[in-house]
Amino acid sequence: MPKKSIIPKKTPMPEQAPEIRRHNYAEVTFGYSAEQAMAEAARCLECAKPSCMQGCPVNINIPGFLKLVEVGDFRGALNLIKETNALPAICGRVCPQESQCEGACILNKKYEPVAIGRLERFVADWERENPVDTETLIAPSTGKKVAVVGSGPAGLTVAADLARQGHHVTIFEALHEPGGVLVYGIPEFRLPKSIVKHEVNNICSLGVEIKKDFIVGNSITVDELLEEFDAVFLGTGAGLPWFLDIPGENLGGVYSSNEYLTRANLMKAYRFPEYDTPVARGRRVVTVGAGNTAMDAARTALRLGAEESIIVYRRSRAEMPARAEEIHHAEQEGVKFYLLTTPVAFHGEDGRLTELECLRNELGEADASGRRRPVAVEGSNFRIPTDVAIIAIGQSPSPLITGTTPDLKTAKGGILTVESSSMKTSKKGVFAGGDVVTGGATVIVAMGQAKIAARAIQEYLETGAW
Repeated sequence: MPKKSIIPKKTPMPEQAPEIRRHNYAEVTFGYSAEQAMAEAARCLECAKPSCMQGCPVNINIPGFLKLVEVGDFRGALNLIKETNALPAICGRVCPQESQCEGACILNKKYEPVAIGRLERFVADWERENPVDTETLIAPSTGKKVAVVGSGPAGLTVAADLARQGHHVTIFEALHEPGGVLVYGIPEFRLPKSIVKHEVNNICSLGVEIKKDFIVGNSITVDELLEEFDAVFLGTGAGLPWFLDIPGENLGGVYSSNEYLTRANLMKAYRFPEYDTPVARGRRVVTVGAGNTAMDAARTALRLGAEESIIVYRRSRAEMPARAEEIHHAEQEGVKFYLLTTPVAFHGEDGRLTELECLRNELGEADASGRRRPVAVEGSNFRIPTDVAIIAIGQSPSPLITGTTPDLKTAKGGILTVESSSMKTSKKGVFAGGDVVTGGATVIVAMGQAKIAARAIQEYLETGAW
């Protein structure tokens, strides 16, 4: 085979202009055309030892699917991806490829890596636009029943893997729409809900049943589920928001990112008056935090009519945990960044927020996270006028299930204790994965843990050994 010439840069992906998209909820990026996808896939060097696969938590055969895209066999590429990933249209949009598969791409040492995420998205979108009736290979029924609590990325992945093995899987979802953080947390402009619905429908086509508006820990306990089901998987996420614990946090106009984004996304507040869900539409909105959720909130505020949307973060840009692409898009759209800034108090009048008081910081030595610790500059207090503040500094699992299942062991922050090699909890027959185990993390990490759990559940159902 002749040696490929190296094309240094990724094939650009078309997107909406910032001055237009900041006023709408349509998806920011348009995706590749077939020609662009084939050209980008051809950049793969077909390494003898593909390091990109080691960077993928669900171990997609990346070189294999890229080669199929290069020659125009898009359906073959999709089939190969779906051998290990049940949610390719979602992962192609929201996974942090730069620190996973693309971060491990050999090209990344000197050039831009192959746009693996964009190509995964292209293949999934192509399949949605070119549907054919195909029968997914499902093993004969085993008669075994598995309950999956939560329909986020972890729950959906476990359900798909076990359904293909012939088990009857029932998902219990607390909200009125399946998808977990994919529907309540990630905005439409980053992940259209029609795409989530399509992926969920694909999983339901495997025979998976979803019971919505069903709160495990309230409507039924884990112990009661174990009386009916042979195994239980807990994929309930991390929906309990953290707050700053500073004066004035109870003022009207101060929101958790969970509430703010759920109102806007799941409850369609952005489509007022078609949907009459109330949501704060501040003129000057401050978001505290610098992860992906903070970027989502700050960019949502612009689309809800904010004249000014500001990110306040206690460290520098180098320590910001959000994806580089999300920070870049936020900057393009006009989000302002107050870095090395720590909130110390909210101030208001007549019970409503009017200002956020902050201190300026300097960076000290690295802390346990490996990032340099912010150190307040004494006497540097200043105030930012604001009428809406959104707290996006992290979240923990809800205590609802652990509170009704006392023999489930937990660690700091209420996360479930599991064996990492099997995702077994301390309770026989109960497995867990995703944010309920890690705290707030990424979609693909949740899916990777779910695949480990699915293999362990399969073994448990076959052998009964714990």
